[in-house]
Amino acid sequence: MKFTLSWLKEYVDTGDLSPEALADHLTMLGLEVDGVTEVFPDLKSLKTAKVLSVEPHPNAETLHLCEVAVGEDTYSIVCGAPNVRKDLITAIALPGTVMPDGTKIKPSKVRGITSNGMLCSERELGLSDSHTGIMELPADLEHGLPLRKVLGLDDLQIEVDLTPNRPDCASVIGIAREVAGITRTPLTLPVGEVSMERGSCEFKVDIEDSEQCPRYAARLIKGVTIAPSPWWVRKRLLSIGLRPINNVVDITNLVMMEYGQPLHAFDYDTLEGKQILVRSPRSNETTFTTLDGVERSLEADMLLICDAAQPVAVAGVMGGLNSEVTATTTNILLESACFNPISIRRTARRLNLPSEASYRFERGVDPDGCITAMERAVSLLSEVAGGTAVPGGVDLYGGIRPLNSLTLRISRTSALLGIDLDYNKIADVLQSIGIRCIEKDKDTLWVNPPTFRIDIEREVDLVEEVARLIGYNNIPTSLPTVSLSYPEQDPQRRLRAQTATLLTGMGFSEAINYSFVTEKHLSLMRLAEDDLRRRQVTLLNPLSEEQSVMRTMLLPALLENLKRNINFQKNSVKLFEMGKVFTPQGENEQPIEKERLVGILSGRRNGEASSLHFNDENVDILDAKGNLEQILETLRLQGCGSIDLVQFRIPEQGEVDPYSDSSQCLLLDTEKGILGQLARLQPEVARNFGIKQEIFFFDLDLELLCSLQAIPKKFSSLPVFPAVKRDIALLVPEDVKAGDLLKTIRASKEKFIEHCEIFDVYQGKPLEKGMKSIAISMTYRSPSKTLTEKNVTKSHTKIIQQLTSQFNGSLREG
Repeated sequence: MKFTLSWLKEYVDTGDLSPEALADHLTMLGLEVDGVTEVFPDLKSLKTAKVLSVEPHPNAETLHLCEVAVGEDTYSIVCGAPNVRKDLITAIALPGTVMPDGTKIKPSKVRGITSNGMLCSERELGLSDSHTGIMELPADLEHGLPLRKVLGLDDLQIEVDLTPNRPDCASVIGIAREVAGITRTPLTLPVGEVSMERGSCEFKVDIEDSEQCPRYAARLIKGVTIAPSPWWVRKRLLSIGLRPINNVVDITNLVMMEYGQPLHAFDYDTLEGKQILVRSPRSNETTFTTLDGVERSLEADMLLICDAAQPVAVAGVMGGLNSEVTATTTNILLESACFNPISIRRTARRLNLPSEASYRFERGVDPDGCITAMERAVSLLSEVAGGTAVPGGVDLYGGIRPLNSLTLRISRTSALLGIDLDYNKIADVLQSIGIRCIEKDKDTLWVNPPTFRIDIEREVDLVEEVARLIGYNNIPTSLPTVSLSYPEQDPQRRLRAQTATLLTGMGFSEAINYSFVTEKHLSLMRLAEDDLRRRQVTLLNPLSEEQSVMRTMLLPALLENLKRNINFQKNSVKLFEMGKVFTPQGENEQPIEKERLVGILSGRRNGEASSLHFNDENVDILDAKGNLEQILETLRLQGCGSIDLVQFRIPEQGEVDPYSDSSQCLLLDTEKGILGQLARLQPEVARNFGIKQEIFFFDLDLELLCSLQAIPKKFSSLPVFPAVKRDIALLVPEDVKAGDLLKTIRASKEKFIEHCEIFDVYQGKPLEKGMKSIAISMTYRSPSKTLTEKNVTKSHTKIIQQLTSQFNGSLREG
């Protein structure tokens, strides 16, 4: 929305507000000012001039030699304008002037005679398309004056970027109303409250659908003379970037910018049947030629203005070429209407025909303002076009809206804005922009928003108006009270993140697979028909057969990932996934969702590392076990005390899954149940997935893992006294588990034992068949003294005796 400062001041007194302060106030009111610029700044250097004499050019018949006075100076100008004459007051561009089109004026010879400037036409000044002669100014003007000041163009143009909910401000009067709310000065309107005498026997108006056209008013003006508009009209339009056309069209555009109500003038004598019908296109009406001469395609839901025979305008967008006001027009029918915003927006987009009229209609115009704007236009047309308005007119208002009456609570307004308000303060700011209100009780106001404020629908909209008008800068800033306590994090989420970090640190990559899988996976895994994991949730509308059910295992998808990597010649792979598995409950019940952690290892132990620095050994079951041990120790579930919360054990008969190799399988036990397993994948299962190399995996219940309480950390000072290390090499039956020896040592409660670990297990010659050697390193230390040989030997002997007796072993000699 563009307007000039002088135009604004015709309706409201801006007081001592500077243009910059006015722009700041409008922006804070929600009407963002995009720019404040001078009007026609290129005309600053031009001045008025008086032609003192005119002589024929000796070398050209159509040129004249002119002596021109500009203030106290006189210049010789060569001019070819047919209207140049003695005593004419016109506009001059002196040497050094840069014209609006970028041309720089300088002294130049024209047919052998030097011209020291240029007498200008309106087209050369960018004021119109007229180039029939140089500009003619009033004869009583002095010469040497700045042209911008003489023409009234020494003004400022203000451009406001409107939000879609404020169509009332798409007019100079709407902006002036907002300024009046700032300055608390009265609004001066060019037309007061008016009413139109209804009834005209010279034309008829009908509306097919009042929802699409809530109001349509029209008046007939006879005897108009089509001519250029007077300068004050053209100046106002030029100042805001609109092109003057003729006095009738210019007045409709002027009133539209003034009131925000689009108007349209039809050549009355071209209307068939002297009738206006607002309707949709008929089946045979598929195209229509608009004022710009373009034939446009019509659609069934577009709204047209028609006479008795054919369409004459696209409602709210653009008039038709067949009813255009031309130089021969003498009688006009003036339209002032209100159309459905959605219909106009849709039509303008489909026709790719944005216009100033559609800009306002698609945001919503005030139906109660139709008559006021029309009467203003009728008055101006009678003044500048010499027409006579036929008494009365037609006003169809079938879409009248009920009065929007709202209540506004003072306490609620104060609470939302954080300031103390009373009735007088609220009533003052609301009434300053035309919102009527009266006191209902001590805490409530009755408020009647005017019809031009279509954006006010609820109490909170009124609160926003109060905030705008009081000024957001005048509302004190207060920070909310926030507790300084550290936000508590979900321990399970933290543990999952920690576990993922540990696995990636061990060389694993995290995989994220779809929860939708193929039901063939379970057969490939060799699950029994009665296995609970074969009960799956079937999708009603699967993306494909490969994603028809919800998974009950994570391992198959990881095997598919492994196969894909091998196909791309990446044979050494470590992958893990944390995700949900789904177990159905019933037809109308949601499935149970359980989170699990699954990892797979295959290929070389050191991955893609160079064989120059690492050997080419492949992973085995102990790699998987070591990964899990490191996780459990980091989570303080193992290796942090005399008792491990998670223990590895060999599965009993019937505890091994059909896809696990029973000879290389371990279960993880807790007090709450089996945490999971780690094993070598059966080669047959691997081949079912198209994989020929060895695969090891672990599969844990992540929810059970998260529920285990970690062993509390205990502080102990750094050791002061030295440690003593001793080794034990025991011969025990081959069915004895090496880990059981460590458990026995830790459970012995010998106070000097600080640490014990296995460093060698051996079977073979020269040991007896059925026997194996287990070597254990023992570390002894006292926190209060230096241990003597006697102290260490006593504790060491007790441990050896306990191990040999409990596991039927003996010390290995040599």
